[in-house]
Amino acid sequence: MHKGNISVQTENIFPIIKKFLYSDQEIFLRELVSNAVDATTKVKTIARAGGVKGELGDTRIEVKLDADAKTLTISDKGIGMTEEEVEKYLNQVAFSSAEEFLEKYKDESIIGHFGLGFYSAFMVADKVEVFTKSYQEDAKAVVWTCEGNPEYTIQDTDKKERGTDIVLHISDDAKEYLDKNRIQSLLDKYCKFLPVEIKFGMKTEYENVEGEDKPKEIEVDNIINNPNPIWKKKPTELSDEDYKNFYNELYPFSQPPLFWIHLNIDYPFNLTGILYFPKLSNNIEMQKNKIQLYSNQVYVTDNVKEIVPEFLTLLHGVIDSPDIPLNVSRSYLQADANVKKITGYITKKVAEKLADLFKEDRKAYEEKWGEIGTFVKYGMITEDKFYDKAEKIALLQSINGDFFTIEEYKEKVKDAQTDKHDRVVFIYTINKDEHHSYINSAKAKGYDILLFDNIIDNHFMQHLESKDQKITFVRVDSETADNLVQKEEKTESVLSEKDQEKIKKIFTESIGDLKGGSIETKALSPEDFPVMITRPEFLRRMQEMQSMQGMDMSMMGDFHNVIVNTNHPLIADKMLKMRSDDKKKEFAEYLHNLAMLNQNMLKGEKLSSFITRSIEFLS
Repeated sequence: MHKGNISVQTENIFPIIKKFLYSDQEIFLRELVSNAVDATTKVKTIARAGGVKGELGDTRIEVKLDADAKTLTISDKGIGMTEEEVEKYLNQVAFSSAEEFLEKYKDESIIGHFGLGFYSAFMVADKVEVFTKSYQEDAKAVVWTCEGNPEYTIQDTDKKERGTDIVLHISDDAKEYLDKNRIQSLLDKYCKFLPVEIKFGMKTEYENVEGEDKPKEIEVDNIINNPNPIWKKKPTELSDEDYKNFYNELYPFSQPPLFWIHLNIDYPFNLTGILYFPKLSNNIEMQKNKIQLYSNQVYVTDNVKEIVPEFLTLLHGVIDSPDIPLNVSRSYLQADANVKKITGYITKKVAEKLADLFKEDRKAYEEKWGEIGTFVKYGMITEDKFYDKAEKIALLQSINGDFFTIEEYKEKVKDAQTDKHDRVVFIYTINKDEHHSYINSAKAKGYDILLFDNIIDNHFMQHLESKDQKITFVRVDSETADNLVQKEEKTESVLSEKDQEKIKKIFTESIGDLKGGSIETKALSPEDFPVMITRPEFLRRMQEMQSMQGMDMSMMGDFHNVIVNTNHPLIADKMLKMRSDDKKKEFAEYLHNLAMLNQNMLKGEKLSSFITRSIEFLS
């Protein structure tokens, strides 16, 4: 037996390791199991070259928990270490001093491998023992012991099998790692797809026995990982069912994905993976950041926004690349040339997949547009390179269910819907039922109406307008149908100018303060409503944007313009013939409330009063 000091310049680096890495304390298990996988992979390579005497035997890694003894053990049957290798590898920390380490990383948000590997054990253990025996013939087994300070001991031990057992004596402030469920969840998170089988205790399974009523309980090894995930296989070897099953393995109890992209590239960088298009709901935030990043099947993170463009964080799945630098800051990662190439490659593959689906089976593409649309629109808004590719396959849906590309729709409506500024007006609704009367009025004038009911449509419209100055979007209730495309010709009024002034005065006195809104008389079709409410497009959009950002816009909630249709019989005939001014004002107020009800703006006390008044009218 001999003693020694780990070669670091500071008195004690271990408290610094614990303190500095505390927020990512749980990665110790990933580091230690990954080391065991490396050792196992190496012995397999040596065996293939004839460098191991006899059979290689079982190469399974085992994680053992002993809560009573307060130990967690990671065992492998890999290459093991000689005493000299223990000295070399375990007693040389990967940096020269704690001060240098802290100086180097104090401003960095570090992800992935910390350059510490084995030393992460001391984040959770106050004593670590390493029992190891090299694969080399006649190598003796040794045990290295360290109690969280620079002193260590190495002595002989009676370990018979090749490989390494790392025994962590869990410290009192890390007792959570003596809980079986906690360890199981960490293994599921970090080691689910490591390329060597990993056993963690036993589990109960049930098998049917002939002649028995009940299935028989049997105890089997609890293998926590799938060593051959499908992203490592060739697409030609896989069926649709394989892809769907793997999606279910990644996200149990989720709805099946719409489709997927198998990534496989080895130049100019290495990248494999499978990206799935999930069924998207309107709550985008809930479904973001579901892509898992791996490095040679070792889980690194699910925070991939530095590696994939923002809109691609809506995809689900796996990216595996040894070429992404994992032990550096996020700011460095964003500037890394390989990462930029990977980002560009993934964007290109996604755009190509969507274009192929559009060309191969447009009908199927249209049927999936409800889910694909959110993704495509989000991509076009946030990523210029994607916009250029997706512009030809982005669809607009009319209220009767027909789909058009942006260019197709422009051609369809330009003759009837071009305004005096030579812009093609795209008229839309966010709710067919709510805007039913406005839609009917617009359709009667020969206009086409689009349905925009997605959470990001407001942003999408503004983005399209900024990209193409020759189109503009107007919501169907923002203007009267006659004014939607600002045609020059006007409907003749059945009332004289003097009578129109009288009507305006009645409504002004009846309605009172409109908080900045206006009252206007217009000669519309007798089939249109007697009173209509419109809201300026720019104001309503601003209000919706601010509302989406959580700002209180209740002060502007009732702002509206009132359009009185002087050609409607109730205005041109009935109202003007009323003898009492009070009756005229009362009637004007009632018609205004009716218009507000049509816009879903009549609520609370006003609504109750309106219902009571309606019952009186009927009586």
